[in-house]
Amino acid sequence: MSNLENEHLLKDKSITHLSTSLLKNVETIKSSLGNSNDIIIREFLIGKPIEVPIAIIYTDGLADNTVITDFILESIISDFEVTTETTLQEIAKRLKTYCLTVGSIKNVSDFPSLFNTILGGETVLLIDGLAKGISTSTKNSKDRAITEPATESVIRGPRESFTETLRTNTALIRRKIKSPNLWIKSKVIGKVTQTEIAVMYINGIANEKIVKEVIHRLDQIDIDGILESGYIEQLIKDSKFTLFPTIYNSERPDVIAGELLEGKIAILVDGTPFVLVVPALFISFLQSAEDYYQNAFVSSFIRLIRFLGISLALVAPSLYISLTTFHHEMIPTPLLISIYAQREGVPFPAFVEALIMEIAFEVLREAGLRMPRMIGPAISIVGTLIIGQAAVEAGIVSAAMVIIVALTAICSFLFPAYGLSNTIRILRFPLMVLAAMLGLFGVFIGLMLLIIHLCSLRSFGVPYMSPFAPLIPKDQKDALIIFPRNFMLTRPRLISQINNKRGRKNGNN
Repeated sequence: MSNLENEHLLKDKSITHLSTSLLKNVETIKSSLGNSNDIIIREFLIGKPIEVPIAIIYTDGLADNTVITDFILESIISDFEVTTETTLQEIAKRLKTYCLTVGSIKNVSDFPSLFNTILGGETVLLIDGLAKGISTSTKNSKDRAITEPATESVIRGPRESFTETLRTNTALIRRKIKSPNLWIKSKVIGKVTQTEIAVMYINGIANEKIVKEVIHRLDQIDIDGILESGYIEQLIKDSKFTLFPTIYNSERPDVIAGELLEGKIAILVDGTPFVLVVPALFISFLQSAEDYYQNAFVSSFIRLIRFLGISLALVAPSLYISLTTFHHEMIPTPLLISIYAQREGVPFPAFVEALIMEIAFEVLREAGLRMPRMIGPAISIVGTLIIGQAAVEAGIVSAAMVIIVALTAICSFLFPAYGLSNTIRILRFPLMVLAAMLGLFGVFIGLMLLIIHLCSLRSFGVPYMSPFAPLIPKDQKDALIIFPRNFMLTRPRLISQINNKRGRKNGNN
């Protein structure tokens, strides 16, 4: 049941707590839940020679019918001796001790707890004459199979990803970090949805101040529903008015395990395969899980290529606009002649030309994502080729501009984290405007403002641009390039301030 309904019940003190009358309890449950046909209420008698009325309540589809039949009903209906000297407390104790052979058993004494229990997939047993119920764990364990990650593919590395089930996700992390210091703190957020949240961290490595801050921000959330981890990300992030993601997310268990080992905190949300990680650094969005699974020199080369491509994705159109509009002398003469020969019949300036092509590509990319999976890629590729070729032949844009836009598009796919890719796609347009107005001077102004903004950001108190600003020499071993594994013996200094040494001799992990 939702907290809104709970608050309605709390207004009437007479029905807040369970009654000793089984009939009254059943009627209250039916009326409060609108006589929903998925709420199953089974009433029957147990005990010999004296019969005692009892009822079990569960939600069809959320509870496991096999568990209810094999481990609850069959055990209760079996011979159960009840005499005039047997008290209801003794009956309840005997049920919990001998009859109910399920995992978790707890008492329920009020209707809000009862509704949350049965709507969470558990089963409640009520006894006539007893003003409390017995909650048993019968959640349906069916969920989506563990498959290969859809957004973070690698050539070398694990082929498993998180699912939409919270306990499956925590188990995937437990499988990789078999340490008693891996702690989990659970919360329920959302007045209506009652979404379960799990905060995971390694005690002794994670900064306790950051852990307390994470829990404090989660406790401050007052909202009716949480349907995806993106809700949590928007509600707890430091800066609300920035395009840059200050909370990292991933659907790979190995990535989350690696972040936990660095002293970060993971936030898992039931119903989504994307796990949040705080604090997040800008450099984290440019690192791939595969960087740590192969030769350090190869990974460093690939990472440098990635950084170069990401830079081109941001500034390539604006550089082309500024050079062809204001700074002709910086282009080699043969290339300049070729570019202007191509643009001879183009009626638009370079800025409008670039704007048309960039918007057209963004529309095609979005259309490819939203169309059915079988035809989406084909439509986006064919559409791009046809529109680009037709635009050049029609004299709307030049061939050089098509090359620049294609290069920008290819480079934008180099981002390991999709969230940062969206940010760069948006920032590309203001830089194009500055290039059209002020040339390279405008581009440099835009980049300087961008750097100043990045240096001002914080993620749960940690500088967003660490280890570049502030400059931390020891943390450069996993920044622009990656050092061999035997040189990476310390954790990031600003994140794990308690135990920043890796290895059994230097830490308690």
